[in-house]
Amino acid sequence: MQTRPTYRQDSDAAPLISFIITDYNVPVEMLQECLDSIFALSLSDSEREVIIVDDGSEVSPINSILKYLDKIIYLRQPNQGVSMARNAGLEIAKGQFIQFIDGDDCLLTTAYEHCLDIVRYKDTDLVMFRFAQEKNDNQSRESFEEFSGPVSGHEYMRHNNLHAAPWGYIFQRQLLGSLRFHRGIEYGEDEEFTPQLMLRAEKVYTTESPAYYYRQWKNSATHQNDKRRKLKRLHDTVEVICTLRDRADVLPYDDRMALQRRIDQLTMDYIYNVIVLTHNGHYLEKCISRLHEKGLFPLSDRNYTKKYKYFSKLANSKIGRRILLLTLK
Repeated sequence: MQTRPTYRQDSDAAPLISFIITDYNVPVEMLQECLDSIFALSLSDSEREVIIVDDGSEVSPINSILKYLDKIIYLRQPNQGVSMARNAGLEIAKGQFIQFIDGDDCLLTTAYEHCLDIVRYKDTDLVMFRFAQEKNDNQSRESFEEFSGPVSGHEYMRHNNLHAAPWGYIFQRQLLGSLRFHRGIEYGEDEEFTPQLMLRAEKVYTTESPAYYYRQWKNSATHQNDKRRKLKRLHDTVEVICTLRDRADVLPYDDRMALQRRIDQLTMDYIYNVIVLTHNGHYLEKCISRLHEKGLFPLSDRNYTKKYKYFSKLANSKIGRRILLLTLK
């Protein structure tokens, strides 16, 4: 199986944006729709770079995307997971900015054009946007003119819950440095990557534009819920939280406080997921003990949100955890 690009578009100039599409057994019609949504944008051939990383699909999609071959880079590698697929795309990307896309999703043209306007006309490191679960692209361009910023990444993280999905923002490639996705993390790899990237950004813009269509279907990774995958998801979450905690320990104060909010939020989410994925009180108490050993429990008493405030109060006591086990589905 090849591990180098099979096809590459011809251009020596650095494009404005590199779109990195990850594909693993995605139905070809979804992948085609994803590509069409990129080529529908007001980007010239020299302004865009489209990279498909086929992460060892059982059948290569190459014969179904022949009409795109002169405009894309196609890379096929042995199956290593989405983290390594994104890293492979980053290794060869030349764009000033990066946009990740899952092969079964697509961009919503009108809203995404608004994000492109921010990239083109504002001095920005990172543009965050919303996602949609319906393909409604009938709104006018004018309805997406509002945006906020710029703020630093640590300021944003200190005052907002971060949506960590790596397809939810456009970012300057130079922010990366040596930062890459963690090998071996199948679930929550974005929760480790995105906060660290945000802390490197000095000029962050946010918009309410629903620029990305996130498709939910039965074969997507988020819908794989057998016991092994549930336990792997929970295990990976703890690994990510511990990695972020170790990073926070050596950061300047403002960055550390920003990352601490994310660590606290992820720890709360972890306890919530232990409950709803297992409904097992004995296993929950084992997980709580593990968090305590790692210095992640009890949950802090910071009032980030109402949800965090009330959940942390319940989770920090045995009686409260019993209530959560009885009430959460």
